[in-house]
Amino acid sequence: MLDPIIDWFRQAIVGLWDAFYGLLRWIWAPFRGSYSFFAHARMWLKITIGVILVPILLFYGLFVWNTAYIRNYDKDWPTQFDFANRTTSAGEQVAAEGGTQSTRTCGRSAIVEAVNYLIDFNVNQNRWISSHPLYKAGFFGMDWDATPFHDNKASFQRGAHQAATRIAVELADQLGRVRGTSEIDVDLQSARGNMQFDSFTWYFNPFSERSPFGPTTRSETYYRNAADSFTRYNNRLEQCRATFDARADNLMALLDRIAKDIGSTSAAIKDRSERFNSGWFDTRADNSFYFTKGQLYAHYGILQAARADFQDVIEIRQLGDLWTNMQAQLKSAIDLEPLIVSNGQEDGWIMPTHLTTIGFYVLRVRSNMIEIRSVLDR
Repeated sequence: MLDPIIDWFRQAIVGLWDAFYGLLRWIWAPFRGSYSFFAHARMWLKITIGVILVPILLFYGLFVWNTAYIRNYDKDWPTQFDFANRTTSAGEQVAAEGGTQSTRTCGRSAIVEAVNYLIDFNVNQNRWISSHPLYKAGFFGMDWDATPFHDNKASFQRGAHQAATRIAVELADQLGRVRGTSEIDVDLQSARGNMQFDSFTWYFNPFSERSPFGPTTRSETYYRNAADSFTRYNNRLEQCRATFDARADNLMALLDRIAKDIGSTSAAIKDRSERFNSGWFDTRADNSFYFTKGQLYAHYGILQAARADFQDVIEIRQLGDLWTNMQAQLKSAIDLEPLIVSNGQEDGWIMPTHLTTIGFYVLRVRSNMIEIRSVLDR
């Protein structure tokens, strides 16, 4: 009685094997033909082909190696700065016996140190992928972001960079000035401009509509220049020759800017989840997921740094527990590490919905920020 069923499974397995074997032969055919041609070609032609192909293959090999994973990725990266044990708010004069006007010191900005770390992480510890010529060239003319390959790192970097850029704007416009009416700090202004530079510029950009043809300066060079400006500002702040206005209304403005930043990301996730919920077959879902993760990865450290810079305000307003809860929500979001990002339906039972999951944490973090802001506004 079971013989027909067994025969059916046997035939199905044989059919699948034949199909798989045929696919392998089809994939291998160009390589076999190329090898045959190369084996029978004249020596001068072999040398010419080798001179052309070897650099291309090496270039692509380096591209794959650079996009394969994120170097020095550390979900607890703020711990290296020991923000929790700082005893001086940013810009606050450090108590010292017998100090004079020329020898006095003030607290450095933890926020600036966090932003500088993110810049170093993106362009020094890792290769900045978005301006890489092979990333811009795409996969046989198709944008890498439209494929499941070699785009997650670029999306993560852009998310982290956007978060750092938002803070650079806030530092220049509010935090580095006295009540926003004094003259803008030169170093912070320079850093803001460099951080806002386009992310896709290489030395030459022949096929780009938004970048100059060249020769020109790469995006990552602008970001390194921003880091130098931030370092100069923090050094002057330590010497009490710069301003960091750690007032409650400035902390409110900072939280507002971050809340709007991640609120925009939440709206983009919602749109992607509702319109393209094809599970594992949504090849752009990973872009949204890793952009969001990079953004939250950056804000996880920036907000711990803000707690150190505004420690007097947070202590007076008794915001410690709310701040700790917000940091826990951020940590839960960046702990998400799916092997394959799936954009399934919210009520689906086969394919998970990783976009909705990380979007949930974004909304929780934003809700915590609004709660903290309401306490500050009383």
